[in-house]
Amino acid sequence: MSRRALTEQLPRFVGYRLAYEGIVKPPLPINLTLSVTNLCNSRCRTCDIWCIYPAEKERLAEELTVDELERIFQSIGSVYFFNVSGGEPFLRPDVVEIVRLACLHLKPGVIHIPTNALMPAKIEARVTEMLEGFDRWGSPGVKLTIKPSFDGVGADHDRIRGTPGNYEKLLDTIGRLKRLKQRFPRLGVGVGTVVSSFNVDRLADTIAQARRFQVDTYISEVAEERMEMRNFGREITPAAERYRTAIRLLQEETFRRLGEANGLELVTQGIRHFYYDLTTRWLQHRKQILPCYAGISNVHISAYGEVWPCAILADSRSMGNLKEQGYDFRAIWHSPRADEVRSGIKARQCDCPLANQAYANVLMSPGALAQVGGVILRAKMSHAGQRLRGATARLRPAVSGLSGESRR
Repeated sequence: MSRRALTEQLPRFVGYRLAYEGIVKPPLPINLTLSVTNLCNSRCRTCDIWCIYPAEKERLAEELTVDELERIFQSIGSVYFFNVSGGEPFLRPDVVEIVRLACLHLKPGVIHIPTNALMPAKIEARVTEMLEGFDRWGSPGVKLTIKPSFDGVGADHDRIRGTPGNYEKLLDTIGRLKRLKQRFPRLGVGVGTVVSSFNVDRLADTIAQARRFQVDTYISEVAEERMEMRNFGREITPAAERYRTAIRLLQEETFRRLGEANGLELVTQGIRHFYYDLTTRWLQHRKQILPCYAGISNVHISAYGEVWPCAILADSRSMGNLKEQGYDFRAIWHSPRADEVRSGIKARQCDCPLANQAYANVLMSPGALAQVGGVILRAKMSHAGQRLRGATARLRPAVSGLSGESRR
């Protein structure tokens, strides 16, 4: 987040804190996730969202249209983070138009799109259209990040994703996106791993391969049961000790990156490093570790127009349906039902490790931010020490040579 953007958004953070305490009505969210479709061509072992339309084909026609989405965007106003989710977002034929309308009305600073990477050519074409359109759409400073899913190396990835040949298409997609980045520096290319009981013991191999990809970011989040994904009772979440052992390698990687990072990446990497500790604690205790600002700082809109505080609670705690409220987001956001949902979250009636929300919760917690600052300081000192030792090692032969000359 730029200094200007941070200054503009700071009053919202103050408002979120006051809203959590029930003193004021919540400001509009800074982070919006939109499920553009529930269509999905993966068959993941950790998610059953792909089962929706084989079972409920008639519901596809109920997904929000472009015209409906424009009315919703107009009623929300500006957000900083706009996450395009699914299903598989690139299966939506008008995904570029949705992004254009988001730029026009939401004016985001960051647009983030995950993908299963099963359609390399289509993904490249749609991302190119977006990148070429940003200046025309009045969004010259927006950052676009694309994150293909990466759950294992080779056959392991295909097994977990339930689609033979997915790994080769992942490699193709990453290559296309990296070449596209050479033309459009605003593009961020990353990969993301869902750490589950199916891959936790092979995470070291996955992390090593992620390094070889040489992408901008590599992130992970733990597999959890979500109403959105219809995956309850699947035993996909790894045990705490297995996760702690596996994630240590990823924390070493984020610690190393912290030493070299600056600006927004420095803060992001610091929070990410802390998030892995939060997740371990959640796995151990299964309770809210930090006060949760879901439904205050962040919001999720389903493909059918339901306003959720998060993807974990989904329809079980919907604040209302936008179609039923004339597409007026603010009417739902400030409704008694929304207040009731927030009260339940504040009362810790739920708990989860959802990464998107956890990052916002860290930003809203002075104690957590202090711990993030401590990690950043240690990483910077470690990096400086390594550079100093390297410089000393390079100088040692020259000093030895000078000493020899003086003795002669």
